Amino acid sequence: MAIKALRTPDERFNDLPGWPYAPRYVEDLPGYEGLRMHYVDEGPADAEVTFLCIHGEPSWAYLFRKMMPVFAGAGHRAVAVDMFGFGRSDKPVDDEVYTYHFHRDALLAFVERLDLKNVCLVVQDWGGVLGLTLPMAAPERYTRLIVMNTGLPGGEEAPEGFAAWRAFNRSQPDLDVAALMKRATPVLSDAEAAAYGAPFPDQSYKGGVRRFPELVMLKEQGKELTPASKEGVETSLAARKFWSQDWTGDSFMAVGMQDPVLGPPAMKALRKMIKGCPAPMEIADGGHFVQEWGEPIAKAALKEFGIG
Repeated sequence: MAIKALRTPDERFNDLPGWPYAPRYVEDLPGYEGLRMHYVDEGPADAEVTFLCIHGEPSWAYLFRKMMPVFAGAGHRAVAVDMFGFGRSDKPVDDEVYTYHFHRDALLAFVERLDLKNVCLVVQDWGGVLGLTLPMAAPERYTRLIVMNTGLPGGEEAPEGFAAWRAFNRSQPDLDVAALMKRATPVLSDAEAAAYGAPFPDQSYKGGVRRFPELVMLKEQGKELTPASKEGVETSLAARKFWSQDWTGDSFMAVGMQDPVLGPPAMKALRKMIKGCPAPMEIADGGHFVQEWGEPIAKAALKEFGIG
């Protein structure tokens, strides 16, 4: 049965600051027939290394506009994908469509469709919650990791900061994405903040935005996990085991130190789960969306990997 979805008009993406990239699409991913997924693909198609950039909530590929030129400029391939419900990808109108495995399986299918190899995974927020589970499904494809302000929740009690964010998101069915991004990242210009809001002409496009916080595998104080938040626990715990025991690639961690939810304590815990992860690069002024400081992060990672 086809999934009813909306498609953001192309003109909303005209002349976005710092975003000259031509859109590309896949339209027939197995299990997602009729839905169109957007990505940008820069640098040489036959480059030895591919950087796969995966955004989180409520952002899109635009988040990586300061990192992609560094990767591509060093002769590598840089691919940034929009998950369904975000960016230029189609947006199912029924909130219940958005589940943990709806998103994860789409990302797995995307990687398979593009046949990405020698991948450096570049993740933050939900890009990490989901993206960090991808290598264990095809470990031969992944050789490097750049990880920023994210985690692998496993059913624990939600920290106060995240509980407050989830409660706020529930109270905002028509979340003003541009205003949120500006508040979380004051260095953004008004035009850049508006670019983050471009995918969402009105409330009907924001099902993915509304749902992501509900899917995080963390329970509220004194309560059990909801069915929606329970779905990803088993996969996330398996990913923890993979990263701590089976990962053999190179890792680079950057931390936005001003992030009230996934800042230094959360990243310290995550670092312990990643075998061989070196001490993080600390971005003193960086908040949750630390990719806005992406140029120095990308340059430091390339230097660390010896491929800059």
